[in-house]
Amino acid sequence: MPTPNEPDFVAIITGGTVFDNWSSYDIDSDLLTPADRWSVTLGMDAGSRVPPEITAGGDCVVRMTKEAVMRGVIDEVSHDVGRPAPSLSMSGRDGAAVLVDCSAPIFTAKEMTLDDVVKQIVRPLGIVFVDILADATQRREKVAIDPGITAWDALQQAAEANGLWPWFTPEGRLVIGGPDYSVDPVDTLVMRVDGQGNNLISLSHQVSMPGRYSEITVLGQGHGTATQLGKHNIKAAAKDSGITRYRPRIVCEGDVETTDAAQARARKLVADGRLNGLTLSAVVAGHRTASGALWTPGQRVRVQSEPHGIDDVFFLMARKFTGGRGRQTLTTLTLKEDGVWVLDARKKHRRKKKVGSKAKLTPVVWDVK
Repeated sequence: MPTPNEPDFVAIITGGTVFDNWSSYDIDSDLLTPADRWSVTLGMDAGSRVPPEITAGGDCVVRMTKEAVMRGVIDEVSHDVGRPAPSLSMSGRDGAAVLVDCSAPIFTAKEMTLDDVVKQIVRPLGIVFVDILADATQRREKVAIDPGITAWDALQQAAEANGLWPWFTPEGRLVIGGPDYSVDPVDTLVMRVDGQGNNLISLSHQVSMPGRYSEITVLGQGHGTATQLGKHNIKAAAKDSGITRYRPRIVCEGDVETTDAAQARARKLVADGRLNGLTLSAVVAGHRTASGALWTPGQRVRVQSEPHGIDDVFFLMARKFTGGRGRQTLTTLTLKEDGVWVLDARKKHRRKKKVGSKAKLTPVVWDVK
């Protein structure tokens, strides 16, 4: 961890060699994006050649000073020669890249646990480190992977069927689970009118209505098995108490095995609406919290903004590091309403959220009919 007088720097490790001192860099990480991305640029001397260790398709580790922020693959290498000056540019993605690019293995099986399904999808593509973080998962009556579906889409479907979500850690491990909303906020971002104590360079607050509904009803049916008839007239509904006007939506699902599954689907659709309905975009100096930890998606952050009337805890969904030699070191944070993304992964660890007086958020109320 650098001292306050030692700024962070980005290093790309590939082929056993460390490359740093980049002219510019961008490192994106977003829990909703299948593969996190990075890009770097470096000016070169006339006549210089690209080092042989740098190759498209090569494995790499992206480090911020001494801490890994991404482990994945180099996607593209560009060597430009000419005016104004020769340059080398590289870009790549994290471990999810192979799952996004490649097709899933084709198989059909019965009575599979989530662990079984995940291993069947990702192991043929070289992913062996997997953590499933959930209070409980379901055994699927039937799992069928059709030709042409990508490995990521198959993995996402398996995760969402259990109320979970997949992502990769900076160390390169595949995680299937959800956030822990019981952890304390990692920092407080402040914007006061008089400027005293401010640590925010800018803050954008966006509220959106499309995609939000007063009530979502899921209608479905379950397929039959050798020992059980198919189920029909499955119905469940969820309400969003934050929507005061009548905005109903009905969703038909072709394969819902139980009423509980229909309820979970309805709750997720309402939660997705809330997730898309509120976004804070904050820009801060540097890449670390006040305690020295790197900003990382999944953290909880308190925001206090007098101009917006906000004093509450939010969930860090995405962050972007930018900087380079002679450039300002900045981090852009994308914050969402706390406690509405991947609702049921870790129920046992949830606790009641403290809400500030200046920006009281209306809680989600789930009604099943």
